[in-house]
Amino acid sequence: MKNPVSLGILLTSLAYMAFTFHDAIIKILTSSIPVWQILFFRSLTILLGCLAYGRVRLIRQTMTSPIIKPMIARSILLLCAWLSYYSAASRLQLAEVTTLYYAAPIVGTLLACFVLKEDVMPARWLAVGVGFVGVLIACDPIGLTVSWPVYLALQAAVLWAAAMVLLRKTSLHEKTIVQLAVSNVFFLAMTGIAVPYTWQTPDMTQLGLLIATGVVAGCAQFALFEGMRQAPVSVLAPFEYTSLVWAFVLGYLIWGDIPPPNVVGGAAMILGAGLITIVSERLRRRAAV
Repeated sequence: MKNPVSLGILLTSLAYMAFTFHDAIIKILTSSIPVWQILFFRSLTILLGCLAYGRVRLIRQTMTSPIIKPMIARSILLLCAWLSYYSAASRLQLAEVTTLYYAAPIVGTLLACFVLKEDVMPARWLAVGVGFVGVLIACDPIGLTVSWPVYLALQAAVLWAAAMVLLRKTSLHEKTIVQLAVSNVFFLAMTGIAVPYTWQTPDMTQLGLLIATGVVAGCAQFALFEGMRQAPVSVLAPFEYTSLVWAFVLGYLIWGDIPPPNVVGGAAMILGAGLITIVSERLRRRAAV
């Protein structure tokens, strides 16, 4: 694509689709394999893929990167976000944790406005708002009360949003392959500390799923990092909601979950939020010509 914003939207949408497949695999694995071990295998698979591609040159570029500290800081935020999310997901219903977590695009848009100084136009706010309303309609989190898991889900949303803002800054100054290497070396080191204490020997099927988690997550991370390089955070934020649509599709295909009317209506609003962003950005470009 000639237009970088359109490319960013496409890559980000593909990234969140891949993340949904990744979450579905993790949902299958968590019944028998600890989260720490899953994240360890995922990071190991991604890192081996990066080294196979970049080899010695990648190691040299990573060690001499001028923005190594911001990339490590972003990795810390991402790790804390994922641990908070999966801890909350183990104690809350899917509808509850999903709704709480999807506060992230709203927080991300706010941070993009105040931290990155992005010019967040009304259409972008509208898209984020419409998408979140769609999430509320689709998930229908009835009876949600304040509790520790609820706090963890909200914490995950804030940490993820902050990490995406920092990712936007680092992606403009470093290659994606280097960012992938830094993130997954960090994740490998942190999860490796806990793995010996929580180890569960996987069978061949589980081992295959662990490797698949790494492959899918690697593709998702690459697309997300490249997408953030191409477009502002406030443009891409509403497209995070599209992962909910894919979640319902996978739920039907894998577990036979038939979405009720409110899910269909909410999914339509989420897709509408993406269309609002695409149309508004196209109109803005035409006006600038």
